[in-house]
Amino acid sequence: MTDLSAPIKPAAMTMEARAPGLALRSLVIGLTAFLTVVDLFATQAILPSLARHYDVTPAAMSFAVNASTFGMAAASLVIGFLSPHIDRRTGILLSLALLALPTGLLAIAPNLAVFTALRVAQGLCMASAFALTLAHLGEQCSAIDAGGAFAAYITGNVASNLVGRLISAAIADGLGLAWNFYLFAALNLAGAVLVYFTIRRVPPMHAAAPAASPLKATIAHWRNPQLRAAYGIGFCILFAFIGTFTFVNFVLVRPPLSLGMMDLGLVYLVFLPSVVTTLLAGRVTSRIGARPTIWGSLAVAGIGLPLMLTGRLPEVLTGMVLVAAGTFFAQAAATGFVGQTATEHRGVASGTYLACYFCGGLVGTAVLGRLFDAFGWHACVTGVGIALAAAGLLALNLKR
Repeated sequence: MTDLSAPIKPAAMTMEARAPGLALRSLVIGLTAFLTVVDLFATQAILPSLARHYDVTPAAMSFAVNASTFGMAAASLVIGFLSPHIDRRTGILLSLALLALPTGLLAIAPNLAVFTALRVAQGLCMASAFALTLAHLGEQCSAIDAGGAFAAYITGNVASNLVGRLISAAIADGLGLAWNFYLFAALNLAGAVLVYFTIRRVPPMHAAAPAASPLKATIAHWRNPQLRAAYGIGFCILFAFIGTFTFVNFVLVRPPLSLGMMDLGLVYLVFLPSVVTTLLAGRVTSRIGARPTIWGSLAVAGIGLPLMLTGRLPEVLTGMVLVAAGTFFAQAAATGFVGQTATEHRGVASGTYLACYFCGGLVGTAVLGRLFDAFGWHACVTGVGIALAAAGLLALNLKR
């Protein structure tokens, strides 16, 4: 195993140096991200089965499944605010270990209310680990390595969307819904074990010198038009992503496509190109800047939207590929931008960004769920397009 912190000397290293063992470290970073958020979207692959199990509407089940984003938004704010006082290794380790509890209990949730509460609890644990890891990377990576590190972390997130959904569909189809959640609880514990062996306790970089209080830092971050725009972009990105990959499940299982459960899981091979392309986000952003990178990414996602309205599987899958690649690439660019733009209290900045990001997911579920139930898939896709356009307008405020 590689130590994510071993090559870094927080107090003395030059911020332009490239750390040794970068490839192996990026692999571990990506795997940590994978095991942190593998539960987040994997459950979307079995949404139709869950809706039948609890006998509720698509919008109600989708809101329950995506209630984890509420917990993630709340935890991101709290962890970001308390970040200077939390040991990174201990916080990440405990978050992943505790995550296994609500994940396992989902297997025996008796009704939708309990299911929703457990998803919120999952979100609290996932976001704690997510925010602390991003803060750790922002503090311990050089300026050159930071873009690649953040891209590796988001790539692990992408992989969790793909592999998590495949696993979820396969287990639910073969062994039932309960075993699906037991398996993901075991993966959460595996993440805790990985962190135990790969992250050692190091002081955060800002600890060596006095800095503003977290509250003052938060206010200063919100006054920064670039960070404020990045927060809005994060909100719009997950709004669009949730709107696409939550409700398209119901489109795929209905006529004329009429896919089965295992086929629905295999559909999420559409995330495979994103695993490759997202790794390039740090390099592209460093070369051409965050604003053109995000614009290009959003344009790619926008091109995919009309393809998903055709009712023909090849075109729908192509549209899903483009939306996934575009939104993940934009997310990696925006995440790295926040980590490098915040001059102090990067944990606070990352936490605020994640809170806005996950709020976008929750609002997207509520708003687009209503549109989907009342007016259908075309209205839902229109809402996604508006969110992408809003993110593009916000990117005008980003500077290289």
